[in-house]
Order: sequence, then structure tokens, then C-alpha cells
Amino acid sequence: MEEMKVTESITVPEDQFELLVKYCKISGEIDQNLYQEYDVKRGLRDSNGKGVLTGLTEISDVIAYHTENGHRYPADGELYFQGYNVKDLVKGFQGRKFAFEETTYLLLFGELPTKRQLEGFIEILSNCQFLTNQFVRDVIMKKPGANIMNSMQKCVLTLYSYDDNPEDISIPNVLRQSLALIGKLPMIAVYSYNAYCHFFQDKSLIIRNPEKGLSLAENILLMLRPDGKYTELEAKVLDIALVLHAEHGGGNNSTFTTHVVTSSGTDTYSTIAASMGSLKGPKHGGANLKVQNMFQDIKAHVRDWSDEDELREYLLKILRKEAFDHAGLIYGMGHAVYTESDPRERILKAYARDLSREKGRTDEFALYENVERIAAELIAKERKLFKAVCANVDFYSGFVYTMLNIPEELFTPIFAISRISGWCAHRMEELVNQGKIIRPAYKYVGVHKPYYGINDRFFS
Repeated sequence: MEEMKVTESITVPEDQFELLVKYCKISGEIDQNLYQEYDVKRGLRDSNGKGVLTGLTEISDVIAYHTENGHRYPADGELYFQGYNVKDLVKGFQGRKFAFEETTYLLLFGELPTKRQLEGFIEILSNCQFLTNQFVRDVIMKKPGANIMNSMQKCVLTLYSYDDNPEDISIPNVLRQSLALIGKLPMIAVYSYNAYCHFFQDKSLIIRNPEKGLSLAENILLMLRPDGKYTELEAKVLDIALVLHAEHGGGNNSTFTTHVVTSSGTDTYSTIAASMGSLKGPKHGGANLKVQNMFQDIKAHVRDWSDEDELREYLLKILRKEAFDHAGLIYGMGHAVYTESDPRERILKAYARDLSREKGRTDEFALYENVERIAAELIAKERKLFKAVCANVDFYSGFVYTMLNIPEELFTPIFAISRISGWCAHRMEELVNQGKIIRPAYKYVGVHKPYYGINDRFFS
């Protein structure tokens, strides 16, 4: 009998395994009409795609509509961190660095810091940017994973064993753990990538330590690049990208995961590792990589990027499942909440334009602009939509990371480095308010069966 190896420790006869797979599929399949019959909010969304209200938060607000005379109308998107409009925050960061650190302070403590408070907070985070040689050698460098997000999860979970008080979920202790994780995650990500390159791509192993006095964004570029060099604009663009990805309401998948897992009373390391597992998914944190892959495909099949007719024709093929991955999606277009515009996309687009000039890649930026404009028209027409379709933050973020020479393997880890600030803020908000364990309901739609003993079909 031919055998199939499923894992390193389990071997299953191939014919038996195929039968088990068949049983899984049959057992798991549910009549799709039942979702409508029982008014099930699939994905915790109503029939219009709006998220079902499951909690309260003061950390951030996502606005996509305005109300007039009792009616809701689509509007330019707005994003608020602790009551402050992100557009105003970004304007205020002009001419100075440590924007992400200041944003992290705001998310955690509810107000913008004074100059003295910010200096003290930067010093605290700088002191947290430390990993022992033993941890780097025994945890990061031994048996690295092919996906950096999984390696980072392993490291976060292992930090539990290096904590003298890991189970304490009091606010002082959780804040201590949160600050340590925020400070260490950039090192964990870059070192995990270095290990990946060394073991999977046979590249030289280069470990560069972060430097005090540099922003978190600067240290990422310093540690990532063999020569440790970067321009002022590069550091600024990455700093702002981290700000824009730091938080996006309590309803996004990974932050909701933070609330769910926190509500069970478990430890900080388990909670953050679970949130990272959520973010890894291509429907969430991995979306910008899909955008990059799509643009690589467009560049390969559209001879003249400036020819809008040729571009329109190929985008139609993508929409009609005739090109790219045959999913019928133009990635980076559309958002679960925003309608007219995603404020993060508009901000990042402006920085992408500046960076493309410095890098001599204005032709590529023009291609992105054309795809954004044409795709919005085509999607509305092909899908017969009556509301606007806007580009989301993922549309330009991959292009920005590419111009910053950040490898694709680190696209989602960079997102995690940023979003951990929001996760930690939401974790403490959940703990402070001592909410009940989050337990939504599932409707049973199977049948009750009498038991007659062992089912012989498994042995036929």
C-alpha cells in the first residue's frame, strides 16, 4: 500500500487519507441557503456588508459616511486615533522623526505626549530594543521558518519563557510586556529574515544591532541593509507608513482577534501571537503582496504602460477572470468600510509620489495612478455598483516598500511591527473594562442521529 507522509511524525496510507479528506469535505459542507434563512451575519457583517456592532472603543474611529436629514451618504474616509484625525497628525509630523513612537504613545495613553514625555518614551522603547545573544542563537537562528510571520510568532511565544512574570494580566505588567514587544518586534522580524536568507537562500548572515537615538523606522532600514545606509526621505516614508498601519478600529480581523483572545484571560504572548496569525492571512495583512504580484503581471502583459486603452483591456481581462490569478479581483481596490476614499491611501500615495521621484520610478507611479483610476471605473461598471470604489492603503504600500528595498517576505511583518501598537492598546482596553469572554453563537443546522454502534463504512 502506497504511503503518504503528512508530517514528520505521522505517516498515513494514501488511500485511507484521501477517504478521510472526502469525509471532511462532506461533513463540513453547509447548505448556503441556510445562512439567509436564519439571517446569519456571515463574517459578522449585515446584508449590506456593514460590520455588526460587537464592542465599544475609544482608541480609533473609522468614518466612511456622513448623515444628513436622517440619511447616510458616502463621504471621504476619515481615520481618528484617540480622537485626533490622522491627516492632522501626519501634517504635525512634518520636519521631524519619531512619528511612529509618538503615535504609539497616543494609542496607548490616550493623549499626545509633551516634548519631555516623548523623549522619555523614546528612551523606554530604545531600552526595549534588546535581544540576548542566546535568544538570537537558540530561538531565531535555529530552525528558521520559510514564512517570516511564523518565525515571529514562534519568537513571541518563546519570550513567554524569558519573562519572570508572564501570566500576570494586571495593567502594569501587561504594559511592561507591551512596551517590550513593541521595542523587540523590529529586531525579531529583521533577524528572522536574515536567518531565512542564510538557511534558505544560502546568503551571508549579517546581523546589525539597532542604534540608540534613531527612530524605529531608521533602525529597521539600518538593520536590514548590508551597508546600513538610508536617505532622510526613505526613513520618513517608512515612519509615516508605520503610523498609517498602526491602528484601524476594533473590528479589523487581527484586532478583533486581540479582543477575543484577551477576553479569555490568557497571557500577553499568546494574545499577540494569535493576532499575528490573523494578520498573516492574505485577506488581511498579506493583501499588499497580492497587489504587488498583480502589478508584476500587468507590467509583463501591458507593453505600453501609458496606453490607457491597452491597460483598460487587460484590467477587464483580470475582472472577467481571464488573466492574472483568475479570481476576478483587482487587488487594492475596494474596502470593507471606506467608500469615497481611504485616508491612509491618500496620505501614502503622496509619499509614494515623492519617493518615486527620488528613486527615478515616476513611470511606475504613473502606472499605479492610471490603474487606480481606470479600475474604479471598470469595477463600478462591470459589477453594476451604485457606490464609489476607492483604492485602499494596500494599493500603494507594496510599491512603497519595494522602493525602500524592503523584500516581499517582510511586507506583512512590517505591518505587524506597526499594528502591534494598536493590538496592545486594544488588549489593555479590554482588560481595563473587564468585559465578558467573547462568545458569539452558531446555529446548529445538522440532524440528531440515533447511535447504533461502530459505522462499518470506515472499514469497508
